[in-house]
Amino acid sequence: MSQVLVATHNAKKLTELRRILVAEISGVEVLGLDDVAPYDEPPEVENTFEGNALIKARAAVAATSMPSLADDSGICVDALNSMPGVLSARWSGTPRDDARNNELLLAQLADIPDERRHAEFRCAVAFVTPDGDEFIEIGVVRGTILLAGRGSNGFGYDPLFRADGQTYSNAELSADDKDRISHRGRALRDMVPTVAKALRRR
Repeated sequence: MSQVLVATHNAKKLTELRRILVAEISGVEVLGLDDVAPYDEPPEVENTFEGNALIKARAAVAATSMPSLADDSGICVDALNSMPGVLSARWSGTPRDDARNNELLLAQLADIPDERRHAEFRCAVAFVTPDGDEFIEIGVVRGTILLAGRGSNGFGYDPLFRADGQTYSNAELSADDKDRISHRGRALRDMVPTVAKALRRR
């Protein structure tokens, strides 16, 4: 069985990424950072999703010598000049807290009417091999920030985001329906052929 490492401690994110990879690549075992020996993880200091995803994937390969995937993703709100962006996970400070982030975002948009609450989820997925090959794929989904959170599935800003063409928030969708439309699902599916090809060579 071929192994690929996903450079995250986020159990919900790992479940989502593993679900997509296992469905798309036969015989793959998907590990997370809690499945390997701890190592010093570098800070995410880049101002782009692509840059931060590469930081994480490069560090994972250097520490484990395993083909490694990492994603960096967030929500970009038009009325906030595309913020929180790369700061999405830490928007309300540390420690990271989804509920507090959602409360802050709603407060910042309190006086913004429905027709101006446009936003997009963006995701960069980086894949780095022990041979030094590096690949990036981007996934984007446009939508609207709701007036209040809805649903209990997903994580992050999912309860506040309704994708264009959808009736429900991301947090009200089933796992399969969310994977089909999500920014992370789109980026990862685009990366699947590259990952599968690299794993066949090992």
